[in-house]
Amino acid sequence: MKSKFVMTNNAKNFITLTNNLLNRGKGVSGMALVYGEPGVGKSHTALWWAANNDNAIHIQVTHNMTPRWLLMEIVKELGEYPAARSSDLFNQIVKSLTLEPKILMIDEVDYLIDKRGYIEMLRDIYDRTKAPIIMIGMGVANKKLEQYQHLKDRVLTFLRFKPFKLEEIDLFIKELSEVKFSPDAIEFLYKMKVGFRQIVNLIDRAENIAHANDLAEINLNIVTKIFKEGD
Repeated sequence: MKSKFVMTNNAKNFITLTNNLLNRGKGVSGMALVYGEPGVGKSHTALWWAANNDNAIHIQVTHNMTPRWLLMEIVKELGEYPAARSSDLFNQIVKSLTLEPKILMIDEVDYLIDKRGYIEMLRDIYDRTKAPIIMIGMGVANKKLEQYQHLKDRVLTFLRFKPFKLEEIDLFIKELSEVKFSPDAIEFLYKMKVGFRQIVNLIDRAENIAHANDLAEINLNIVTKIFKEGD
């Protein structure tokens, strides 16, 4: 399987979002929410963008992450040695982002939205630094955020990552797979509403089958079989 980033419509919209945040006028809000169902490429796109831009850091939130742990992860991603106290960690972040502004991407932000102290901490970081913050969450993250009106007022853009279109599934196959897929196999994947990880795993499995059986093309029967084996 080829190793490359596939430029979907979601990814194009994400790039536009980051450009708007970086080039916004004085006084324009600098926070954004990217949300959508699992498998539409939110984290994959954010990680790709952060890896290819020096002015961004990506933080993956976990369900048991404490406020101090979150602050420590941000400090480390900023390239500094974490202080011992939470207050000092916060000040490290403020100083670093003030001197050298970067986009702060907080992935799986749903874990924070349900905990007022956590989400307020992000607002405080933004208010003190005005550094852009992109929150990345699940399909109803935009609804959950409504309980924090003072935070919502700071959000410039709500960007929903949408399920892949038929032509995008076709693009994934052409860009990533070393083996061709028949048109009806691609249409089947579209109708099954496959997500990014499903596509990658299926391509890997299909390539193995094609190489083992000297096949020039993956047809609908093979794709259907792979899906059944995955259930």
